[in-house]
Amino acid sequence: MTIHREGFKSISIAAVLFVIINLLTFNFLSPSLPVIAWLVFAVTLFFLLFIISFFRIPRRVTPINPNVIYSPCDGKVVVIEEIVDVEYFKDKRIQLSVFMSPANVHVNLNPIAGEVNYSQYHKGKYLVAWNPKSSTENERHSVVLSNDRIVILVKQIAGAVAKRIVNYLQPGQKVEQGGELGFIKFGSRVDILLPVGTKINVKLNEVVKGGVTVLAEY
Repeated sequence: MTIHREGFKSISIAAVLFVIINLLTFNFLSPSLPVIAWLVFAVTLFFLLFIISFFRIPRRVTPINPNVIYSPCDGKVVVIEEIVDVEYFKDKRIQLSVFMSPANVHVNLNPIAGEVNYSQYHKGKYLVAWNPKSSTENERHSVVLSNDRIVILVKQIAGAVAKRIVNYLQPGQKVEQGGELGFIKFGSRVDILLPVGTKINVKLNEVVKGGVTVLAEY
C-alpha cells in the first residue's frame, strides 16, 4: 500500500495539528487532568490515521481485457437505470453509479482503454451523493472515453462532504485501462453512462473494487 500524492498536503496539515494539539494538551492538562489529555491524544491519533487511510492506494493489478468495463472506484452500486443524457450523448444511456463512503479508496480509474474525447468540469451544488439530482446538479467532472468498440462517459460527482474533484485527463489523450483518471476527496460517487444494451454484470447494493470488479461487458 502507498499514499496517493493528492494526500501529501492534507496529511502534513493533519500531522502538524496532531503534534501542536498534543503538545499543548500534555503541557497544560496532563498534570491536573491526565485522563482528558490521553483522551485528546486518542481522538487526534484516530483522526490522523483516518486521514492517512483515506489517501491509501492498495496494490492491485488490473487485468487488461478489451471486452469488459471495470469499476472506476471502490464503493457500492447505488443506481442501475436507463436515463436520457443531456450533457454529451443527447440520447438514452444506462447509468451505473457507485457510491464511495469516506472509508473507501478514493482514486478513480479508467474503466476502459481508449482516447479522451471530452473532459469538462461543472460547478454545482453539494447535495448528498445518493440524491438522484446530484448527477446533474452537483459539482462534477465528466470525461468521455472511446475506442473502436464503445464510447462511455465517466462522471466524478462531489457530495455533501467531498468538495475537491481532481481529474487528470485532457481531450485527445490516450489512456490505459486501469490507469488513473482522477481523485475525489472525502466521499462521493462516480457515474458511468453506457450504451443501451450493454450487458451489466453487477447488482444494486453490490460492493465493488476499482480496477478489479467487472461492471459490464461489451
